[in-house]
Amino acid sequence: MTQRPGEAQLPHLFKPGRIGKFATRNLIKYGACCVSNYNGRDGTVTPRELARMRVIANTGCGIITNQGAYPDPRGEGKAYFRQVAIFDDRFLPEFELIARYIHDGGALAIQQILHAGRYGGIDLGYCVQPSVVPQTLPHFRPPREMTKDDIRLCIREHAEAARRSIKAGFDGTEVTSFMGYLLANFNSKFTNQRSDEYGGSTRNRGRFMRELIDGMKQATPDHPVIIRLNGAELMDNWGGNDEDECFELMGQAVECGVDMISVTVGWQEAPESSIGRDIPPGHWNYLAARAKKSFPGTLIAFGNRLPDPGMANDCIARGEFDYWEVCRPLLADPEMVHKVAEGRQEEVRRCIGSLNCLSRLFRDLPYTCTMNPALGHEVEPEYAVTPATVRKKVMVIGAGPAGMECALTAAKRGHSVTVFEKSDRIGGSLLGYATHDLARPDDLLSVIRHYEVMARKLGVEVRLGTEANAKLMRSLLHQFDACVVAAGAGIDLDHYDRLEGRERLVDALDVARGRAQAGKRVVVLGGGKVGLVVAESLRKRGAEVAIVEEDKRLAGDVMPSFKWRHSAWVEELEIRTFLSARATRITAEGVHVASAKGETFVPADTVIAAGPRKSNQSLFRDFEWMIDELHGCGDALMPRGLDAAIQEGYRLGVRI
Repeated sequence: MTQRPGEAQLPHLFKPGRIGKFATRNLIKYGACCVSNYNGRDGTVTPRELARMRVIANTGCGIITNQGAYPDPRGEGKAYFRQVAIFDDRFLPEFELIARYIHDGGALAIQQILHAGRYGGIDLGYCVQPSVVPQTLPHFRPPREMTKDDIRLCIREHAEAARRSIKAGFDGTEVTSFMGYLLANFNSKFTNQRSDEYGGSTRNRGRFMRELIDGMKQATPDHPVIIRLNGAELMDNWGGNDEDECFELMGQAVECGVDMISVTVGWQEAPESSIGRDIPPGHWNYLAARAKKSFPGTLIAFGNRLPDPGMANDCIARGEFDYWEVCRPLLADPEMVHKVAEGRQEEVRRCIGSLNCLSRLFRDLPYTCTMNPALGHEVEPEYAVTPATVRKKVMVIGAGPAGMECALTAAKRGHSVTVFEKSDRIGGSLLGYATHDLARPDDLLSVIRHYEVMARKLGVEVRLGTEANAKLMRSLLHQFDACVVAAGAGIDLDHYDRLEGRERLVDALDVARGRAQAGKRVVVLGGGKVGLVVAESLRKRGAEVAIVEEDKRLAGDVMPSFKWRHSAWVEELEIRTFLSARATRITAEGVHVASAKGETFVPADTVIAAGPRKSNQSLFRDFEWMIDELHGCGDALMPRGLDAAIQEGYRLGVRI
C-alpha cells in the first residue's frame, strides 16, 4: 500500500503496532470517551448509537474502544440514564454489530466495562463504594458500603462482561477508573477507608483491582486486558492519592499482566481542570513519560489534553508513550486521522476543549460537540451533507461562526456562496473573545483559521469591509436566490437609556476588538461571558477591575462546564464583584452602584457596558421584500454561544 504524504511526515504515529497477539495498523487508539447517552433507559443499544459507531469505526484508528457498558443487572454500576449494559446475552446482537463495524473499518475492537461506583446507581437512589464516604457533589446518590460478598460478585460480573464482549466479537476488554469510577474508589484513600484486606495500605487498596484484572484475564485468557488508571487524581483537597501512590497502583496492575495501561487524569469531584481548554496541550505528558519509564515492558496509551497529532508523533518518537489515545478530537472531526495521513492537516477541525460534551452528559443529556454539529445525528438523513436538488446563489451576511458554518455547508452541497462581512476579517465576535481569552486563545482562533482555509478550498467568496444594508441589497437585486442573516448580536446600550451619565459608557465589543481602549480603573456592567472575558483580560494586564451584575450570580450565559473556571479566575485575580446590583449614575470619577446592601461608589476612569446582548435583526425587516428566500441563524436570532451558532449555521446549510 502506497504511503500517504502525512504518514511520511508523522512516521511514528502511523507505524504498525501490536497488543498481545493482535497487530494494529497504526499507533492511534480511539478512547471510549465515557458514554454517549444515545441509548435505551434499559441499557439497549439504539439505532442512533449504531449510526454513530459506524462513523467512529471508519476514523482510521488502529484500536477503537467502544463506550463503557455497565456489568451488573441491578444497575449499581450505571452512571448515566442512557448508558449501555452488558450484563446479559440479550444485549449481544447490537454489540456484535459494533464489533463488526470496527473490524470492517480495519481496527482492533475493544469493549470498555464501566462500573461507576460512587457516581453510579442513577436509577436506584443509592450508590456503592468501598466505604461510606459522603458525596461532595449533591446530585450524586448516598453511598452504601460494599460487603466482601458484594466485592466478589462485582468481580465475577466484570469477568462475565469481559467473556460476553469476546463472544460478541471484540478482540479485548478495558476496565476504567477514569473520573472517579468504582476502580478509582477502591484505589483511592479518599473513598477507601476500609479496615479489612481491601483497605488501608496502597497494596491493600489495590487488591480489588488486582482481583478484577485476574478475573477478566481468566475469563478471556487469549485476549488483551487494558486498564485506565489515574496518573494524577487531583483530589489532594479531599485526601486522595498523590502521584507516587497512583504509580504504585500502576505497578500492581503491571504485576497482574495487563496488556496496556491508559494513563488518565482527574475525578469529577476534582477542584481543578484536567481536560478543559484552560489546560495547555501537552500539560500532562510528563505522567505518560513517567509511566513508560517506570514500566517499559507494558504498553502505555495517553491522550489527555493532547489534541495535536504532530505532538503525539513526537512523543512516541521520544518513547514517552506507545499509543496516542484520542477521543474528543475525533468527535470534533471524525476525518482527522485521514486528513492528517493525506497531508491535509490544515483542514482538521480542532477540538477546542469547550467540554460541551461533558456539560450535556453531566445533565443526563445525549452528548453533542461544539465543533461537529452532526455528532449524535448520524442516523438522521436531514443532517447529512447531500447535493442540492436546485443549486442556488446564496448570500450570507456576517462572517462569524454561524455565517461561515452555513456558508461552507451550503458550498459543500453545490451552492454558489458569497459572504458579506463589514469588518476586515472572518470571525465575528469570536475574534474579540479569543483576543481576551485567558484559557487558550489559539483554540478559539483555530476555529477562525479553519473557516479561512475551508472558504478558500470550497470557493466561498468572502467580501470583507462590506456592510450589508438596504442600499447594498438594492444594488444586488435579483443576483441571489437566498439570503442568510447571520449578523450576530451587539451590546444593548438602550438598556442604559435612563442611566445618568450613559454617554460615558464604552461598548465591551469595541474593547474586545481593539476599537476602544480602557483605562487603569475599570467597571464592567454585566457579568456574563462578554463581561467576564473582558474583565479578566483587563485585570491580567494590570487594571483595577470591578464587575456589576444585575443577577445574583456571575456567568449566567456561560457553558456549565466552564462556569467554575470563570469564578476561580475572578477570585484569583481579585476582581471586585457586585451581585444583584445595578449602576445608578456614572461620573468622571466613577460609578454609583446600588444593591440590597445600599449604595457604593466605585472609582473608575472607564465604564464598560458588557450586557445585556441584543440580536442584530434590522436586516430581516430591510430585506423582507428584496429576496426570494430569507433565513437567519446564530446570535442574529437570539444571543447565545459558539455551540448554538455552529449548530444552527450547519442545520441551515444542509437544508437551503
